Amino acid sequence: MQRVYLDHNATTPLHPAVAEAMLRVLRDEYGNPSSVHHFGQRAKAILDDARSAVAALLGADPADVVFTSGGTESDNLAVRGAAEALERSGRRHLIASAIEHEAVLNTLKALARRGWTTTLLPVDETGIVSPDVMRAALTDDTALVSVMHANNEIGTVQPIAELARLAHARGAVFHTDAVQSAGKIPTDVKTLGVDLLSISAHKFYGPKGVGALWIRRGVRLLPVLTGGKQERNRRAGTENVAGIVGMGAAAVVAGSTLAEEAARLAALRARLEDGTLRAVPGTARNGAQKPRVANTTNISFDRVEAESLLIALDLEGIAVSTGSACSSGTLEPSHVLKAMGFPPHRTQNSIRFSLGAASTEADIDRVIRVLPGIVEKLRTLTRTPARA
Repeated sequence: MQRVYLDHNATTPLHPAVAEAMLRVLRDEYGNPSSVHHFGQRAKAILDDARSAVAALLGADPADVVFTSGGTESDNLAVRGAAEALERSGRRHLIASAIEHEAVLNTLKALARRGWTTTLLPVDETGIVSPDVMRAALTDDTALVSVMHANNEIGTVQPIAELARLAHARGAVFHTDAVQSAGKIPTDVKTLGVDLLSISAHKFYGPKGVGALWIRRGVRLLPVLTGGKQERNRRAGTENVAGIVGMGAAAVVAGSTLAEEAARLAALRARLEDGTLRAVPGTARNGAQKPRVANTTNISFDRVEAESLLIALDLEGIAVSTGSACSSGTLEPSHVLKAMGFPPHRTQNSIRFSLGAASTEADIDRVIRVLPGIVEKLRTLTRTPARA
């Protein structure tokens, strides 16, 4: 069976150059970067090279990049760390969009239980945060604003530079979760104008279990992990040298192929969307057509449960998802689609297709070929009347 992988927003396969770089380190470079002897200093030099590569992807200074265990830790370090550092200032208000990843939303909930006030910015059917809505939510008590760069479920890109300017005008720190944008669209920290930016290696063909947080010089945050003095006292624990080297190698590849790959994936996504919307009645695209990351589309299928469609496609060798991999297994509707104001049935009948480096026209054509029959069969089995 020909298998088609269209779930790259959940994770991406290791790029061959990444695997080779990691294997070399795992085999030959076993020193602890904190050790002062020869072996430790070799590991530290390797770590510094990887830090420079990740910083280059972000248009940043290497000294401002902190390595973490992934996007969730990076988001926690940014939101919790900056909030707790600002606690003494008296500012006790936090803002995020209603379509953030759970790593941000659940961190806000945890801080709310400790007395912080939180505001979730609504979005409309476009999935875009309105600057006017954010301007109205900001107060002199606002300590931090967190709005993701590109949404993991629908792919929409937020006006981060404008939102950051609004936050700064009220004296607030601005964080963006760029986990789904790094390696897909430009993520230059100076152009975006943010204070904190989170990324994760396994979203751009690096290894799982390693990420980074860029911290603008002068922004204070308290560490989430306490212990040794690694990462300039900002993240304790012996560094995952092989994983970080893999992230560095992935950053180099992503930076060198970004524009070309984005154009290729945008064409494939258009082929998938147009073909699906034409071939399958009762379908609709969720979210704004642009700006979006090039690899992502989210489509609703009327009178079909998303989980049933996902399983049926998997039986045909086609891997897709119903949204964030971190939320899979729950019976809750997508909080992203719910926040966009869609009715309950639409929040539960939508599929995310996320393309990647291995995606081909043949893959897309196969999906378009099998979808109509699968959807019709599921609709016949459910015998649910059409909804207006």
